[in-house]
Amino acid sequence: MMKPVARVEGSSASAEFGRVSFDMKRAIWNGSMLVCAISLAAPFFTLGAFFMFLILTYFSLLLGHSVGMHRMMIHRTFVCSKLLERSLIYLGTLVGVAGPHGILYVHDIRDWAQRQPACHDFFAHRKSLIRDLTWQLFYRFEFDRPPKFTIEENIADDKFYHFLEKSWRWHQLPLAVILFVIGGMPWVVWGIFVRIIISVAGHWTITYFCHRPGKGRWDVATACVQASNLNGLGLLTYGECWHNNHHAFPESARIGLEPGQSDPAWWVIAGLGKAGFVWDIGLPRAPSQQEDLRRRLT
Repeated sequence: MMKPVARVEGSSASAEFGRVSFDMKRAIWNGSMLVCAISLAAPFFTLGAFFMFLILTYFSLLLGHSVGMHRMMIHRTFVCSKLLERSLIYLGTLVGVAGPHGILYVHDIRDWAQRQPACHDFFAHRKSLIRDLTWQLFYRFEFDRPPKFTIEENIADDKFYHFLEKSWRWHQLPLAVILFVIGGMPWVVWGIFVRIIISVAGHWTITYFCHRPGKGRWDVATACVQASNLNGLGLLTYGECWHNNHHAFPESARIGLEPGQSDPAWWVIAGLGKAGFVWDIGLPRAPSQQEDLRRRLT
């Protein structure tokens, strides 16, 4: 198994106790995207802008978020050249959720909390969808006893990633200029405001349902939150909906492990592997290394 990029530690830390606090920066960013999308989407609707939105949203999430940030940067399920690595992470930054360090923090803190014997509802997604989505879009969690969070040197010391982390919101501006030149204001509205809020809200919506009781073959021993597979959503979610598989085998670049589990991000990774652009592609560990897993009876 490859070494993780980020690590969360702390024997005295608690994932259960703390408070959900209003996050001004997050609220301004996501709130402005939401308000602009709601108020401008209809007046600036065109078929061209709508189809551009569908294509740009799908492929930025597929290549940037699922392949780049999630499976490559966070879980290190494959290795590639620095140029390709940076390109994928840049696409992930354009999705509009956070910068590279921010994505690592959000993911790894949540993953750590869910694997503890108990954790707060903020991480467990036990509340209603509306409450949970409001929390994720406009709030942050402040621990009473926070864990220690560190990032591996090859990411932490990379000046390009530091630059992206400080400026990730501003990278929508050059994209907006390109969209305006091609399609005018309709392309800007649908390619920036609508795309970002749909991407961010969609990300947290899938996260919410993937961590609710549902289908799957595996439970992670001692973890207070178990993941579910969402049938029929493989193509729409780039394979991320097979989240029960992912919790069991986070080292695997392939998440859709069973017949019929469509996994577009894996198709991309496998294709890049065959072309020689990526290597050391991770797959599920052997049964002898699955001591932390419990097979579900149903």
